[in-house]
Amino acid sequence: MELCRVGVDTKLEVVHKEDHFLNFCNSCQILKTSVRHLPPKLLSKFEFSSNKQQSSVSVSLNSSSKAVNKVMAGKKVIAICQLGGVFKTLCDGSMSYDGGEAHAIDIDEDSKYNDFYMEVAEMFNCVHSSVSIKYFLPGNRKTLITISNDKDLQRMIKFHENSSSIDVYIMMEDVVAPDVSNMPASRSSRTTLSEAGILADATPCVLDDDMDEISPRVLLDSTFDVPDDLANVDEHIVNVNEHMPIASNIPLSISLPLPDPSEEKHMKAAQQWQNNITGVGQRFNSVNDFRDALRKYSIAHQFGFKYKKNDSHRVTVSCKAEGCPWRIHASRLSTTQLICIKKMNPTHTCESVVTTGHQATRSWVAGVIKEKLKVSPNYKPKDIVTDIKEQYGVQLNYFQAWRGKEIAKEQLQGSSKEAYGQLPYFCDQIMETNPGSLATFATKDDTSFHRLFVSFHASLYGFQQGCRPLLFLGSVPLKSKYQGTLLAATAPDADDDVFPVAFAVVDTVSDDNWLWFLQQLKASLTTCHGLTIVADRENGLKESISDVFHDDSVYHAYCLRFLSEQLIRDLKGQFSHEVKRLIVDDFYAAAYAPRPEGFQKCIESIKSISIEAYSWVIESEPMHWANAFFPGARYNHMTSNFGEMFYSWASEAHELPITQMVDTIRDKIMELINDRRSSSNHWLTRLTPFREERLEKESIKVCALQVFNSDPTGNKFEVRGDSIEIVDINNYDCSCKGWQLTGLPCCHAIAVIGCLGRDPYDYCARYFTSECYRLTYSESVHPSPSEDKPLQKDFSQAIVTVTPPPTRRPPGRPPTKKFGTAEANKRQLQCSRCKCTGHNKSTCKEFI
Repeated sequence: MELCRVGVDTKLEVVHKEDHFLNFCNSCQILKTSVRHLPPKLLSKFEFSSNKQQSSVSVSLNSSSKAVNKVMAGKKVIAICQLGGVFKTLCDGSMSYDGGEAHAIDIDEDSKYNDFYMEVAEMFNCVHSSVSIKYFLPGNRKTLITISNDKDLQRMIKFHENSSSIDVYIMMEDVVAPDVSNMPASRSSRTTLSEAGILADATPCVLDDDMDEISPRVLLDSTFDVPDDLANVDEHIVNVNEHMPIASNIPLSISLPLPDPSEEKHMKAAQQWQNNITGVGQRFNSVNDFRDALRKYSIAHQFGFKYKKNDSHRVTVSCKAEGCPWRIHASRLSTTQLICIKKMNPTHTCESVVTTGHQATRSWVAGVIKEKLKVSPNYKPKDIVTDIKEQYGVQLNYFQAWRGKEIAKEQLQGSSKEAYGQLPYFCDQIMETNPGSLATFATKDDTSFHRLFVSFHASLYGFQQGCRPLLFLGSVPLKSKYQGTLLAATAPDADDDVFPVAFAVVDTVSDDNWLWFLQQLKASLTTCHGLTIVADRENGLKESISDVFHDDSVYHAYCLRFLSEQLIRDLKGQFSHEVKRLIVDDFYAAAYAPRPEGFQKCIESIKSISIEAYSWVIESEPMHWANAFFPGARYNHMTSNFGEMFYSWASEAHELPITQMVDTIRDKIMELINDRRSSSNHWLTRLTPFREERLEKESIKVCALQVFNSDPTGNKFEVRGDSIEIVDINNYDCSCKGWQLTGLPCCHAIAVIGCLGRDPYDYCARYFTSECYRLTYSESVHPSPSEDKPLQKDFSQAIVTVTPPPTRRPPGRPPTKKFGTAEANKRQLQCSRCKCTGHNKSTCKEFI
């Protein structure tokens, strides 16, 4: 039975019940002649006012009616769901929606988001798509609000309580996802209570001061017809056939909460897990697969669970909330490993909760962060805690995140423990794929790892064919699970860049390990004659170098940095920082002094400051560190930290298992050789770029020099400038010692060479030529095959068992040793009042 007919742009809903008020849409026009058809009962509820010019009558509810004093909870509102249109931004920043199709859905306060979501998806035939539901706040068409859970849906209804309809916009994005229409345990099955609210099906109402009386005013159109027979007026709700959206311009008088953006993030991140559990009959390959699916399902639907039964062949789980009937039981199918869901109650009566950390196992955390950890190896546990809370709604503590990261690292990199067992095969791989290389290891009596030495053929060949006979020894601690230390030998190439020669991984820094490293290094080299080794004299290095190379003309040059640090430590007097800095400066000047008289002058300066420091310098064996007395050729390299670049490679890979760390270093060496070989192919100069620049700087000084022949044989010349120097052209010697110390002709030698009409390049050490540089990088390092493809060979070391070294991490944070002499380089405190050092203004006692 049709109660009324309205225009296209209006919609009307009449509630025929005495105790309920009647809502009409705004601008609804009804002829005065139709009003008489209203039942007497309803007619008494209205007040009328006529307008002759417009042939209309205004009808309003009588404020004295008892019906307006009652609020009906659960009133329905029409959601006009629109899809396929286009948003257009107007000049004032507001948006309009054009085109598409529209469908109407009844919703109320008790409606659930998942029910609404599924109905929308089915209505628009987009079940297999990711549906995003959005709407505008009343009076604000500039910002779209997203609906992603029950609270968002209830808020939308609350915001539009004075409207009979809501414009809802559906947006789709195709994703690969299970069929949501078959999801039996959706959060939509929860039967939680809704907040009470006032919902009206009509246009905005005018609220009186006492907030108890509502006076909606509606204009009645001439098309309104009321049948005489309204016998069931108190039992039925009769709606018009067509409902069109109308705008509400009544401002809100209270501040309303906005949707929580973290909930939206959670839904997006966990959406892929919403259908991990589909219902009775679903099968899983193993119990672990079922547990994992259940865990992700609970996170996606935001509830906690507890195990009733949990073993290798059956799992029974219930909701953790008290009184909630949700329950699931799965057990193994006979004679198989498959797990099948046998029983399931999908109904929840509990509220959604933020899942606590006990739901997140180490393996789950590892699976979540694995991909990001692959891209960002320095992913910190505190960042993992924050990200998982924001993306999945799971609250972890620091140690859960740390343990999950360790599991993920092991899954990505392999087991650090198992890597030691692969060392025999790994060493044989290196020597098989890189003939001429040396890769060997040693274990202790209990088969635990002791040390590993690696030197590639490309490194050994490059050092002996193209580098100066100069090696730098150093070490860097490894912060791996089993700790250890990396020992390394590096050399300068023709352009004074770092060239790796050999390295070793040892369980600890000791005299025995250094001795073993040097023995392996000597065995790798074809000759050691004239070799200079720059290294510290601690940890038994002094004795080890002497013992290993006693038959060869090998020179041990002490590292100046370590000596200066030891000097500062051994000074017992109460010296200020400024005084210590002066002592160290004089000590360095003495080391660089090319002639004995310059050395003596510097140590006399130290003597004037401290007799104790002077005595220490004299007793520190200057023949091992001072240019004036050192018999070998160190080419003015005074410290052993030359290989810092190589040490940084180990620092970057120190958390990897030992085999992968060595393989990472191999990759770095291989890349270094290839890059430098490629770049040197474009050089056109006889010397390397760095040496060309040095030679040019010395040549510029020649114009201020005078050359005199002081030897009848024509081999020695006197060169006058700021000083008088003697150049022996045949012995490549100059009294300034610059030629001998650097390997390049000094300005005095270049002046003599020029007078003789010869080429200065002929008097440069061959180690600085582009040819030697190319020889250094002429051989390549070859990659080893993967571990799952063993080489076809009987390996002699394959039967050896290697276990990780026993380690005990010391308590507290390990000390960090910074480069340089900290005591000497530390900035001196200076008083702003008296300008003296050693104190500040607040403690100044000087008289001014």
